[in-house]
Amino acid sequence: MAFDGIVIANLVHEFQKELLNGRIAKIAQPETDELLLTIKGPHGQRRLSISANASLPLIYLTQNNKPSPMTAPNFCMLLRKHIGSGRIIQIEQPKLERIIDFTIEHRNDLGDLCQKKLIVEIMGKHSNIIFCENNGNIVDSIKHISSHTSSVREVLPGRRYFIPDTMKKQDPLSIQPKDFIPTLMEKSLPLAKSIYTTFTGVSPIVAEEICYLAGIDSNVSFQELSEDIKAHIWNQFQIFFGNVTKHNFQPTIYYQDTIPTEFSALPLSHFSGYETKTFTSPSQMAETYYATKSIVTRIRQKSTDLRQVVQRAQARNRKKYDLQLKQLKDTESQDKNRIYGELINTYGYHLEPGAKHLEAENYYDDNKIINIPLDPQKTPQENANRYFEKYNKQKRTFQALSQLIEETKDEIVYLDSINNALEIATTEEDLAEIKEELTRAAYMRRKFTKKKETIKSKPLHYISGDGYHMYVGKNNLQNDQLTFGFATGNDWWFHAKGAPGSHVILKIHNNNKVPNRTFEEAGKLAAYYSALRGNEKAEIDYAEKKHIKKPKGGKPGFVIYHSNYSLVIDSDIRNITQIF
Repeated sequence: MAFDGIVIANLVHEFQKELLNGRIAKIAQPETDELLLTIKGPHGQRRLSISANASLPLIYLTQNNKPSPMTAPNFCMLLRKHIGSGRIIQIEQPKLERIIDFTIEHRNDLGDLCQKKLIVEIMGKHSNIIFCENNGNIVDSIKHISSHTSSVREVLPGRRYFIPDTMKKQDPLSIQPKDFIPTLMEKSLPLAKSIYTTFTGVSPIVAEEICYLAGIDSNVSFQELSEDIKAHIWNQFQIFFGNVTKHNFQPTIYYQDTIPTEFSALPLSHFSGYETKTFTSPSQMAETYYATKSIVTRIRQKSTDLRQVVQRAQARNRKKYDLQLKQLKDTESQDKNRIYGELINTYGYHLEPGAKHLEAENYYDDNKIINIPLDPQKTPQENANRYFEKYNKQKRTFQALSQLIEETKDEIVYLDSINNALEIATTEEDLAEIKEELTRAAYMRRKFTKKKETIKSKPLHYISGDGYHMYVGKNNLQNDQLTFGFATGNDWWFHAKGAPGSHVILKIHNNNKVPNRTFEEAGKLAAYYSALRGNEKAEIDYAEKKHIKKPKGGKPGFVIYHSNYSLVIDSDIRNITQIF
């Protein structure tokens, strides 16, 4: 979810408390479309991070610093010249637009006080940072927008700054009751879409929330509703945006399977099924959300090539598996051919030359009469031999195919395990280890490098509520290392039953009796780091490490065991402490 007008309002309220009357001590431009301002104010030093990146525009207060290029870009030098040491005297949000307007007081070359504006537009691919004179003339911007790029507005030095209003949207904070219903009546769209296309700063998620609070289907057209229902929607709309006016914000991130899915400055009642984390600061919310999201996005992007390799191999092996099963089905008639041959040898002595079939009692099936096709050009013995030859050929095919099918099935399971490792990878080192495994398995070619790469990926480390250490392999190479290089004989080994997943090792101290709660926590980890993640119940096998064996020639991560226990558990690991 991008920054909407309500999140911007929450940020403006925070900036007004933290940055007003603060002096700009440092201006840096770490990236071509990003600024980092260090501001010293009444509450101490603050850093303001601003990005106009088309795919990830953002603005928030942060404690993190970023390295700057050796030579400052022109836009950065311009800001340093004009507003370096300037004082922020006003921070505003026009209407509920996704725009923050900083008014900065500074002294010009003659020593006279004057004002400039730094305008931050958080508008997706149209995001920009624009530096203006107090009269609205553009001095410069971090992105230059010419008439060739946009027919709506040029953003160039010397041009006049204005906010484009291509959709003629209304301000939700100042709309009057007499205008609310007629405005929405003009659009024959689903209710939610009517709301977010009519009012500034309202995202589709917020529009859905208003419909949910009003108890109205968001897909119904506003025009179809009764006057009472329309008035009810207005009341809910007014109450919701009244929280913005009163600054009753509650910055919250909504998680699904520990992955941040949405964030909002006001509670989202229709997200009741999600896990939530509430923050005291919208900056903390935004930084946490985008830090986590960017890690997931970056790893997902960097793993694209590996995923394609695995997916192609999976598709190829599944196609081969289906073909082998079809060929195996063709061998099902092998016993019938053997029986035909034996019955011809038994009853064929009375056949006349040129006979085309033989009717005989099948002593393998309650002496039922069966009709056996014959080649009239062959003798009974030759016909019997022909059926025996078919039988022997099908028998050899069946034996060979059975082995091939088992090998192909193992290959599919192995590729599924690599796919699971890609799903739980969180660092580039994890991806490097998976790539090494794919290279060893001949799915990828090894590139020649003079210097051998060292892989620093490590297993995940958790500690149980009773103080026991638990380790989780993030891929098959780590699984083998954990189970056969790290674990000792009396340690416990856990794995999801019948599903690709991680090996979990529970370390034992001084042969102490392990509490049931710790077994359950280790089982939860095995369920979570497997293809069974998210299931309400997952069956987990566990055994002492001394009972876990590596078959000769077995693929990485593949083990066999016979003496084991089982438990059924969920995959909720929120209360298990991870050690970093």
